[in-house]
Amino acid sequence: MERRTYSAKPGEVTRNWFVVDAEGKTLGRLCSAIAATLRGKNKPIYTPHIDTGDFVIVLNASKVKVTGNKETQKFYYSHSSYPGGLKTTSLKDLRERHPDRIIENAVRGMLPRNALGKQQIKKLKIFEGTQHPHGAQNPAPLELDDTAVRQATR
Repeated sequence: MERRTYSAKPGEVTRNWFVVDAEGKTLGRLCSAIAATLRGKNKPIYTPHIDTGDFVIVLNASKVKVTGNKETQKFYYSHSSYPGGLKTTSLKDLRERHPDRIIENAVRGMLPRNALGKQQIKKLKIFEGTQHPHGAQNPAPLELDDTAVRQATR
């Protein structure tokens, strides 16, 4: 009996919708679960070069938790490509002005840096509060893997 490796085709992929509440969740652990869901790594049909991922809705983005002194010591950098054009923004300032960008930047850093990654980040929907306009999609709650949390507390 000959077995062949299965490779998903773009037309065969069914996309589900998931919702996750970020309140009280640690930033890195939350975003790694979101990135895996956006890539489709939780599905048996995962294919690295095809977007097999699902949509993820994040609620309460402003209430995500960071550990240690990251609130004041973590900085986000951007450069305008002109001399002296480096701009720095602390996590505290970003949380006050654009709390959705904290999660977006963290998830973006965990996705591929190519056209596939751009396609996958578009399936991430982030909201400050608990209201979202995607109720018609009937999103299911995203199951977060708590084994990493349990191992870290030992």
